[in-house]
Amino acid sequence: MCLTCHFVDSSWKLQKRIINFCHVPPPHSGIVISNTIFKSLLDWGLKNKVYTITWDNANNNNVAVRILNDAIKRKLILGGKIFHVCCCAHIINLLVQEGLSEIEMVIENICESVKYLIASKARLIKFGRIAKQLQLPSKKLILDCPTCWNATYVMLAAALEFREVFFRCNDRDVGYNWKPSEED
Repeated sequence: MCLTCHFVDSSWKLQKRIINFCHVPPPHSGIVISNTIFKSLLDWGLKNKVYTITWDNANNNNVAVRILNDAIKRKLILGGKIFHVCCCAHIINLLVQEGLSEIEMVIENICESVKYLIASKARLIKFGRIAKQLQLPSKKLILDCPTCWNATYVMLAAALEFREVFFRCNDRDVGYNWKPSEED
């Protein structure tokens, strides 16, 4: 677990520091998480300086928030209503992943195509030759990272530019079985 601290310094500049990067042994229950965070707050003398905590909205984190809120035992601003702030990036990622689920088969097909092609230097060279013959820009194939929706976008955007190359690979490589369809 990585615990970061954000604060405004005496010159009114926003600062950010990592105050702990530690192994949290399973189970990752709310109690274990809150104990780890609380220990870090005590170690750094921050127990009475915490106003908000930002993390994803997993159930174990909700439990940890309640425990930490009780452990801090002081009057929180706005009655503690902003003590737990959900991570906007996590929420956006969840929304995008839900939307991407509509084209899950297309994404999976492109992923498998890219994995197959980049797994062999010979295949990658053949792919590059076809792209050059088609006078396409010398871009790389990108493999996505399922937890980063923007990586999926970059992979799909690159695949779209190489659409004709994928079709020709299918004609020239009997082992290539993931040719995207015109509709894909």
